[in-house]
Amino acid sequence: MDLTETRLDSMRMYDGGFIQVHKDTVRLPDGTVSTREYIRHPGAVAVLALLDNGNLVMERQYRYPPQREFIELPAGKIDHGEDILLCAQRELLEETGYVAREWTHLATAWPCIGYADERMEYFLARGLTLQARKLDDGEFLEVFELSLADAIEWIRLGKINESKTIVGLFWLEKYLKGWRD
Repeated sequence: MDLTETRLDSMRMYDGGFIQVHKDTVRLPDGTVSTREYIRHPGAVAVLALLDNGNLVMERQYRYPPQREFIELPAGKIDHGEDILLCAQRELLEETGYVAREWTHLATAWPCIGYADERMEYFLARGLTLQARKLDDGEFLEVFELSLADAIEWIRLGKINESKTIVGLFWLEKYLKGWRD
């Protein structure tokens, strides 16, 4: 069964700094016509930065849309045409001040498939060295260490409840137990 929806027309409803909102007219697999509203997003990276002592580098950051603070992995959007590894390296340094000797791509996930084309690229960073962080203008966050065991427990307790971070922590847990390609 072919489930493909064919775009018949597309309108850009909003063009922002890094996202665009589209409204498309599509032909459904049964031949009927419908609309799809969605966000175009350049994609992002998330970094599981593992210190030599076994702890993770984590962040506490206020997020405006839900109007609250979250515990998160270092992460950020991929610039147009940017290599995903270079983006991960840039974001780790900018947000935390760390550089890593060893990088492993863990997974790609699509967090919001019902209304966005964003993809999240997950990297494990090891062999960390602290340098000076270079936060973007208007970016404020606290960096701290947390063990993987505590991070998993914080998920259970609801202290970590942001999907990018939950997915990344579960991927890391499986990877460290030998779940590989």
